[in-house]
Amino acid sequence: MVRLCFLMNMISPEAVANSKRAWLKILARYKTPDRRRSAVELAITLIPFATLWALSTAAYAHGHWWGLILILPAAGFLVRIFMIQHDCGHGSFFANRTADDWIGRGLGILTLTPYDCWRRAHATHHASAGNLDERGTGDIRTLTVAEYRQMSWRGRLAYRLYRHPLVMFGLGPIWLFIFEQRLPVGMMRGGLTPWVSSMATNVAIAVAAAGLIWSVGLEAFLVVHLPIVILAGSAGIWLFYVQHQFEETEWAKDSEWEFQHAALHGSSYYDLPPVLNWFTGNIGVHHVHHLSAKVPCYRLQEVLRDYPELREIGRVTLLDSLRCVKLALWDESRSKLVSFREARMTA
Repeated sequence: MVRLCFLMNMISPEAVANSKRAWLKILARYKTPDRRRSAVELAITLIPFATLWALSTAAYAHGHWWGLILILPAAGFLVRIFMIQHDCGHGSFFANRTADDWIGRGLGILTLTPYDCWRRAHATHHASAGNLDERGTGDIRTLTVAEYRQMSWRGRLAYRLYRHPLVMFGLGPIWLFIFEQRLPVGMMRGGLTPWVSSMATNVAIAVAAAGLIWSVGLEAFLVVHLPIVILAGSAGIWLFYVQHQFEETEWAKDSEWEFQHAALHGSSYYDLPPVLNWFTGNIGVHHVHHLSAKVPCYRLQEVLRDYPELREIGRVTLLDSLRCVKLALWDESRSKLVSFREARMTA
């Protein structure tokens, strides 16, 4: 009824998007998950992943190197496993806190991610995305042009290396998933929970890895599993990057920051082909996800279907996303992300 009134009065999509009351009311009815659907989604993700992993190791063990091509779809399923873990972190997959948390912890063994640590950092990200005064937890480090210019040459070099694609999408995921997440770095003062989460996940990973190495051998395990983890990690970082580091994104000082506006205009709609939408758990519909994190991943496309005006807000295509890589600094004077070259030209 709310949407019908908007359309009848010919109010623009921008006006609809900026109506807090309308979107809170609209998205409320999409929050309820279908628990049978959730169980099916979990099964059709875990079973193919395990099957592809087993087939890849069997192919390698029998000298059929061509079988390692199965690593690619296996990495895709690992990305999807992380997206289900992500929904569990928001309590939206089964809408049962206990079930979601324990499933999330179990999936964290596969994604090499201590679930409770990640959930805490990710909650901070959702509460502060797009807020210039609340950067630093659960997000990609982003400096303003002014901050960058005030740094020493060493600081600038370090930041440029951090933002380089080979580091951001290559070395970065390896460091994050294989090394950094083994300790609750940055959360050491957060009480016992981060330590328990990290150490329990580490023990579970060690036990699972030992069992698999005993079954298939160390060489086969490393040849198959490491590329899957690295590819999936790189894809995950890429998705997270494009969801917030795009040209039309918006950032604001704390005094001007507003949750609903930041969610809708500070997060992109990454318009991916259907098969990639499936493997990524529809996380490309990120502006809707930030508006209401309780909407299950498999219902995000329903929102776009019912409210197509949302497709035009923050839309980024695959081709557009390639151009996002050069963006590195927030230009407060122009209210946009710019490249290092653009920042230098305006100095």
